[in-house]
Amino acid sequence: MKILVLALEGLFDTGLTVTLDAFSTANSLAAKLMGGSPRFDVTVVGVRRRVRSGLGLTIPVRAITSSMKPDWIVVPALKATTPVTLAAALERRDVIDAKQQLLNWHAKGVRIAASCIGTFLLADAGLLDYRQATTTWSLAPFFRQRYPHVQLDESRMLVTSDVGITAGAAMGHLDLTLWLIRQASPELAGLVSRYLLADLRSFQAPYIIPNHLAQADPLISRFERWAREHLKDGFSLQDAAKALATSARTLQRRCDAVLGKSPLAYFQDLRVEHAQSRLHGNDHDVETVAAEVGYADGATLRTLLRQRLGRGVRDLRSDLR
Repeated sequence: MKILVLALEGLFDTGLTVTLDAFSTANSLAAKLMGGSPRFDVTVVGVRRRVRSGLGLTIPVRAITSSMKPDWIVVPALKATTPVTLAAALERRDVIDAKQQLLNWHAKGVRIAASCIGTFLLADAGLLDYRQATTTWSLAPFFRQRYPHVQLDESRMLVTSDVGITAGAAMGHLDLTLWLIRQASPELAGLVSRYLLADLRSFQAPYIIPNHLAQADPLISRFERWAREHLKDGFSLQDAAKALATSARTLQRRCDAVLGKSPLAYFQDLRVEHAQSRLHGNDHDVETVAAEVGYADGATLRTLLRQRLGRGVRDLRSDLR
């Protein structure tokens, strides 16, 4: 499998190195244990002759040529962690050139993989319009505002489409690379996973911090504070809107625009976050925690945790053992 890794100025160092290390590990294990096959031919390329990482390290890159015929393009994240810095980075000349190059590759049928902030380049080029995608959960409100035609689901770690695949935040680079290795050989992907102590994860949901997302909008921030004070109560959209001096329709619309979900769904997220925190302490039984978040019994809470996190009470408690 021929893979080009597109390196841009100021990229996230770990994103690039974990990608290259995972492919290198795959090649090494394939040579030792599987007769040398499959093999990943990985080349780091750039739209500029000189590229420095976010930490200021020089990255050796090859110039992009028409003779290159890759199977996949991998786009690591830029090290831009706020809407302001990211918006500025997307307007850089080298990034604009990179977006055009992605369009050229896509037109030739090359599949594209991007993780974390790298997904913004695909979206900015219009490659994700009317397609399902994921991105770094911390910038999901900004992504949703900037690219309203993308069917975003930041709760998922990996999302495939006809364009290729998008992956979640930061260490989602490793999940992305393991997925690519799996396309060539599930057996090899399993070996790499064991050597690197890394598993493919289905969800980002366990890592999402609802309070962080709420800060993207003043009304949502106020709703979040109100919701935390009423976790024990049955949710009422009318009561929430009245307390916030707005209409139910406005609250519903803002939640959908900023968070991509209903007020009730966000309220449930806060219940899950509270329960997750409490269950990490072994002295809190499920029935007690369920009552704290407004459920009559622990069975309902267990079901919610499974649905939202893909994990049960025992899994959550084992995190601290």
